[in-house]
Amino acid sequence: MIINKENVVFNDVTGWRKSSYTAGANCVEINESTPGYVGVRDSKLGEDSPILVFGVDEMRAFLRGVKNDMVGSTPA
Repeated sequence: MIINKENVVFNDVTGWRKSSYTAGANCVEINESTPGYVGVRDSKLGEDSPILVFGVDEMRAFLRGVKNDMVGSTPA
């Protein structure tokens, strides 16, 4: 599925939250205030950070891969 993410807007500035695994200032924030999408930004830059936009299914697949230690590994 291809999603046009160019026009996705995250207007809810209070919708940004840091990961519960945050250690110090080096972390990301996510925003789920726009139905069907998840925004990801660098917490150090705050509102000046570029926003990466993912579909909800893409984010779920990514998190599943992280939890299963599959991100960054090379298939055998």
